Amino acid sequence: MSQSGDGVDLDSSLGYLLKEASSALRAAMEEVLRPLGMTVTHYSCLELLAQRPGLSNSELARGAFVTRQSMNVLLQALERDGYVSRPAEAAVGKVLPARLTPRGRRSLEKATVAVRSVEVRMLAGMSEAEQSDAFRALKSMVRSLREGNDAT
Repeated sequence: MSQSGDGVDLDSSLGYLLKEASSALRAAMEEVLRPLGMTVTHYSCLELLAQRPGLSNSELARGAFVTRQSMNVLLQALERDGYVSRPAEAAVGKVLPARLTPRGRRSLEKATVAVRSVEVRMLAGMSEAEQSDAFRALKSMVRSLREGNDAT
């Protein structure tokens, strides 16, 4: 039941479609990561550390779109299982920068292959020009939303 003039028309809402695409992407990633013993957040954490070694818990949480508390629990598990290392004491303040261990790098290599296969599948029906246009459009949307938050 829809009420005329109220709410959002889900069939034509770009925001709703983006959320649906995000949900489908996450489900596909979880499916290929599960056999590797990983979640999307686990993979994201390892990928962030590979690209930006030494990130703090807070920086990792922001990059993986989770709370600091969730990231702290994950980091503790990854450290316990030998995927990341952190110093016993903070050099400055309370920050314990994390780094991938060799085991973490090997695990990430396998996960990256799996995640790339999902992205290839997702983009299979698009030309290079369409992919480039979509990338630019999404970057513009993110920028507009973030700049809008800064103005308030």
